[in-house]
Amino acid sequence: MPRVYLLLIISRTGIRAAMTSIRSPQQLGAALRVARKQLGLTQPQLALAAGVGVRFIVDLEAGKPTVRLENVLRVIDALGGEIQLNGLPSVPADGQRQGGTHGA
Repeated sequence: MPRVYLLLIISRTGIRAAMTSIRSPQQLGAALRVARKQLGLTQPQLALAAGVGVRFIVDLEAGKPTVRLENVLRVIDALGGEIQLNGLPSVPADGQRQGGTHGA
């Protein structure tokens, strides 16, 4: 079975884009902490920008595995980042898998 990688790309004007392979909640938290610090943001500032609580940022950066995905995406967006998945079949723009059925 091929490996699937989550690539976190953080890029802001004046900040070098970083592409990081993420394989655990701890790696994701560490990558987001580094990005936040590179942007000169405090945890409360990032929480405000992302529309989440400071406790959520603390938990996310600590690698808590049960954080809410919707809020993780908000934080990544607030940092100017995006997520790319490598190693998965392509998904058309309408979100339907080619040649497959939902739930299968």
